[in-house]
Amino acid sequence: MKSPMSAGNRRSFLKKSGAVAAGLLTQAAIPSHAATSAGYGALPDNPRTQAAMPTRNLGKTGYKVGIFSLGGQASLERPNNFDVAVPIIERALDLGVNYLDTSSIYGGPDRWSEQYYGRVMKTRRKEAFLATKTKERTRDASLRMIETSLKLLNTDHVDLWQLHDVGLPEDVNAIFAKGGAMEALTEMKEQKVVRFLGVTGHYRPDSLMDAINRYPFDTILMALNAADSHIYSFTDKLLPLAVEKQMGIIGMKVPARGRLLSNWTPPSLEQQEHSWEGSAIATRPGVINMREAMYFTLTHPVSTVIIGCDTVPQLEENVRIASEFTPLSGQQMASINELAAPVAKQSLFFRFTDRSKG
Repeated sequence: MKSPMSAGNRRSFLKKSGAVAAGLLTQAAIPSHAATSAGYGALPDNPRTQAAMPTRNLGKTGYKVGIFSLGGQASLERPNNFDVAVPIIERALDLGVNYLDTSSIYGGPDRWSEQYYGRVMKTRRKEAFLATKTKERTRDASLRMIETSLKLLNTDHVDLWQLHDVGLPEDVNAIFAKGGAMEALTEMKEQKVVRFLGVTGHYRPDSLMDAINRYPFDTILMALNAADSHIYSFTDKLLPLAVEKQMGIIGMKVPARGRLLSNWTPPSLEQQEHSWEGSAIATRPGVINMREAMYFTLTHPVSTVIIGCDTVPQLEENVRIASEFTPLSGQQMASINELAAPVAKQSLFFRFTDRSKG
């Protein structure tokens, strides 16, 4: 049964939506400059991007990023999937996508996602802003991660290296401790192996706020979808802080692996219990379509959204939706947010994961 939003809550959300719109204008007005890229050569340039979709500043990096970017999961993390994954990456670049996301943990120990991107980067490295991550919390382990990432990605540098999945206070403390991962990130930036530094997370906002208050990261990748405000909201304090710091803000978990979408069918209970999403069992389809899901997140002051794709047609549809983007009104935002309330837990499953299990 749908729980209607109270009048007070609706007014509060509409007020926040007004602040969001103001933040979007502020973010769009950040002056771009490429001086921070000295020593790496020119920033990547996909000549198709400007005509393909709206672009926004990636914070203060000097990079103009298309509002739709390719995530490194879905088909891009499945084992031995070159015949499916590589054409998706190639087509993304052909369509004007100019930001590619991956991680050292996508695809398990074989790091399939980085392998697939590496196959394309052999010949098209200059067309894409390439971002990867380290889940390790120590300097030495993170240095080993980036060394392998460079080999698999067929490049001598990455444009963005991020701390993956910062969710708890102990994550932040370990990262910034003596011998922690932060030492690896700053060393690699000094040696011009990585161009920019970022932090990512989807679990709780407080630890991410702590991290970006401790170091001037260039970007933050955060979970941000239509259900966000209902459980451990990232839009309440974390997003405004990132805007204030003029960070490049990348939205993820936009359709919540389909769980927000009305055309999604929940897997069997047994399948869910044995998957990461099993931390929040879904018993019903979602409530909105992909256009509403993307536009809700893009109406916030984000630079871009990353979405993993299973097929080329799915990718093409997402790019088409991005190409037609216009911001939603405050009333539309409030309506979608209210609609998402009954499926909030299943759509924010990543905020219920037992962190002790990694």
